[in-house]
Amino acid sequence: MSMKHLHEYRDAEIAKKLINAIHSLKPRPMRFMEVCGTHTMSIFRHGIPALLPPWIELLSGPGCPVCVTALKDIDTFVSLSREKDVISATFGDLMRVPGSESSLGAQKAEGRDVRVVYSVFDALVTARENPDRAVVFNAVGFETTAPTIASALLTAEEEGISNFSIHSAHKMTPPALAALLDSPLVNIDGFLLPGHVSVITGTDGYRAVFDRYRVPSVIAGFEPVDILRAIYMLALQNLSGEPKLENAYERAVSPRGNPKAREIMTRIFAPADAMWRGIGTIPASGMVLKQEYDRFDACKRYGIRVEETPEPSGCACGDILMGIKKPVQCPMFGKGCTPVHPAGPCMVSGEGACAAYYRYMGDGESKKL
Repeated sequence: MSMKHLHEYRDAEIAKKLINAIHSLKPRPMRFMEVCGTHTMSIFRHGIPALLPPWIELLSGPGCPVCVTALKDIDTFVSLSREKDVISATFGDLMRVPGSESSLGAQKAEGRDVRVVYSVFDALVTARENPDRAVVFNAVGFETTAPTIASALLTAEEEGISNFSIHSAHKMTPPALAALLDSPLVNIDGFLLPGHVSVITGTDGYRAVFDRYRVPSVIAGFEPVDILRAIYMLALQNLSGEPKLENAYERAVSPRGNPKAREIMTRIFAPADAMWRGIGTIPASGMVLKQEYDRFDACKRYGIRVEETPEPSGCACGDILMGIKKPVQCPMFGKGCTPVHPAGPCMVSGEGACAAYYRYMGDGESKKL
């Protein structure tokens, strides 16, 4: 996309017209949840909550991949980093996420070989360059990153790279939406569906969940105009009483998404029940390696088995990820939990709701417009 066209989605006059259009609607309490960590940061960075009428409330959902990575998986990453002659390759956001008794950052400080990479292919290069060492990649993310991980494993297979493996903590978005809507504690009137994930899944990826629950749903881009347009569309659906599954990110998302990426993903991974940190087990929401690719499973290679442990006392990350609470309602927010000394993952990741609130919000009022 050219900068000229990108500018249109940041245009202040277009944004102002959308804001006025939203304010002109018949007032009715509405709670919309964005299901993407990038949306969360964009919403707060541009001060969108303060621009909306008081009867529209935005909630952050389980769309930050680091935030929903289970404590058990963090402990598994830590355990794998302690194995002899292992290079632990990880995305930077995972380094400071606290496990039950340590973190990857703490392991690095203690002398383990933990390296931050920007892509799984960086980890694969490390494996090529260190044939006498084992490289374990800590695989987290949603449908956006899973095809890339799958492609890296196929490359390792083709090249005969035998010192490369992963621990998969991947999650799938539609089952999480269903789990939210099944919970009696969750009260929302619409979803801002994730743009990046939707590039892979397409609009059709949400069809089964939408047809079952009939909750207004709009796929949104990440610029201010994208988000405001999606909020306006959700508000219109609520006022009309006609829920729809709509796409407000047409320049990037098609109905079928990216079939080739999904084919690669499903060739390597199979759905499985998965633990979401602070939420619990969601059926068929995870991605594990298929049996024919077990040789790339780091836990099976090293015989690692980690039990789930309780969340830190007082941490409300689970309620925040489900939209039941806002970060400022957590008793630890800004006190026992800060970006420098995080108690939970929502304060660690750059896409976490607590980190966004801490950076851009004070007592709930926007610091930046």
